[in-house]
Amino acid sequence: MKTLILVRHGKSSWEYSVGDKDRPLLVRGIQDAYAVADKFSEFGLEIDAAYSSPANRALHTAMIFLRQTYFPLDKFQVTNALYDFTGNDVLHFVKQLDDRFDTVVIFGHNHAFTYIANSLGNSYIDNVPTSGLVQLQFNVEHWASLEKGTTKQIIFPKQLRK
Repeated sequence: MKTLILVRHGKSSWEYSVGDKDRPLLVRGIQDAYAVADKFSEFGLEIDAAYSSPANRALHTAMIFLRQTYFPLDKFQVTNALYDFTGNDVLHFVKQLDDRFDTVVIFGHNHAFTYIANSLGNSYIDNVPTSGLVQLQFNVEHWASLEKGTTKQIIFPKQLRK
């Protein structure tokens, strides 16, 4: 059994004159990342490995999420494969994951994450919002053999706001 957790980066700012990879999170993006991580923590799911896009907004979201879930940062890596907006590189990356990992969380971008969630999950999602989390489960032993799985959990920040 394999579990893939997709976490889209938090809401980012466009007000700075920086390149796409350097855009920071807005305060709302930071708050939403904390809220989603806290809600996810309630489920007590053990994560074996974590990976992030090198973009600042994805890395910042990853750090918030991983600290809130007490994930050991020595099991965290940054990979350019997750700086993808189509989903093709992300899917290729996931299918290359080490089979000793059963549960993996990845931090990245749309439209890639909505594409992956809909291609591999069994629930249609119109759009994975910023800081949105989608957990997919697969009845396979090898990441390379991923096919359609089950959408187990969806946590979107809007559901958590009061």
